[in-house]
Amino acid sequence: MTDKLQEYARLLVAFGVNVQRGQKLVITCAVDHAVFARACMAIAYERGCAEVILNWTDDDCARQRYLKADDKVFDVCPEWRVRYFTDYAKEGCAFLYLLSEDPQNLLGVDPGRIARATKSSGEALREYRELRMKNENAWTIGALASTKWAAMVFPDLPAAEAEALLWERIFAAVRVNGDGSAVEAWRAHAAKLKERVKILNDYRFKSLHYQNALGTDFVIELAENHLWEAGGDKTTGGVPFMPNLPTEEVFTAPKRGGGSGLIVASMPLSLHGNVIEGIRFVVRDGRIVEATAQKGEETLRNALAVDEGASYFGEIALVPYDSPISRSNTLYYETLFDENAACHFAFGEAYPTNIEGGADMSKDERIAAGLNDSIMHVDFMVGTADLSVVGTRADGTEVVVMQDGNFVF
Repeated sequence: MTDKLQEYARLLVAFGVNVQRGQKLVITCAVDHAVFARACMAIAYERGCAEVILNWTDDDCARQRYLKADDKVFDVCPEWRVRYFTDYAKEGCAFLYLLSEDPQNLLGVDPGRIARATKSSGEALREYRELRMKNENAWTIGALASTKWAAMVFPDLPAAEAEALLWERIFAAVRVNGDGSAVEAWRAHAAKLKERVKILNDYRFKSLHYQNALGTDFVIELAENHLWEAGGDKTTGGVPFMPNLPTEEVFTAPKRGGGSGLIVASMPLSLHGNVIEGIRFVVRDGRIVEATAQKGEETLRNALAVDEGASYFGEIALVPYDSPISRSNTLYYETLFDENAACHFAFGEAYPTNIEGGADMSKDERIAAGLNDSIMHVDFMVGTADLSVVGTRADGTEVVVMQDGNFVF
């Protein structure tokens, strides 16, 4: 376990966020995982990091605040918080986000408070978020097992066994064996993902048609000059990094306003400390016009109403149904893992790098080019064992992209 944790920390810092000599690193981590954060800090300093800044989080404190704080605080994002993230981003810092939240930490909290806090912080931190999505900064998201998260994933096991098993599933997903081979394994995996990216970019699809037995029957248009991405990225300064560990997806940008049909989610979605189940979207002209859920519908509707762009799509991601995470037969209630077990969409903001020259465009130019803009970006899963995805090229030619949930190439 110690060897695997050390290798995982090194993978996140040296390969994932790839902190450079003389650069600063901001680590966001729960206080319960201070030991792991210190291990990441030590590796960063070993690589010549100028300074490691810790941004501590705590589920219990967050829950108490939402339940008991003065109502007015949820309409304001403090200036110090805006300056904290935005100034570090402008300075060129790298960002490492370590997730370990209880998926139901905010169950029973007034959904209106959550929605208002999401909107106020999203609007205030827009510049920071845009810098990150344009890859001005290297950033990586990883996950750490926690007692409450593990209990949600493995409810029939004793707490200690559940947490130990969750750690093993995390290590398997990020290719950590404790023998120092993780980085090379990831380089090989990234190369394979980029091969698939080239195939998809060469097709220059105009649209994709999704169908499965759950009821999904949906055609979504792609941005005219869209680019598929996968297997890591580079900052605008040319530094390679891996945004998500794990990752099994290839993704691109849909055209705002292009797409119609029915989408039925294939997995629950953990969002804002609540679990949403049984999601169904009716889409017309690229906009979600009807949204229902068997559980957590108010949380879902609030997310879609944060701003105008939240009800449009910002990402299309293709993931084979036989991906390693899917083969674990585990529902993680954590998007970082569940989105890499199934094809998914995201409603909300699009990545500027998913169209040619997008990183150099202004917001208005990106919107004119067909990209969606929002303070939200929420991934939800649609992939199943019987999913078919058929692409249509500009000349009307149809190409089968996925059959029975997996790529045909």
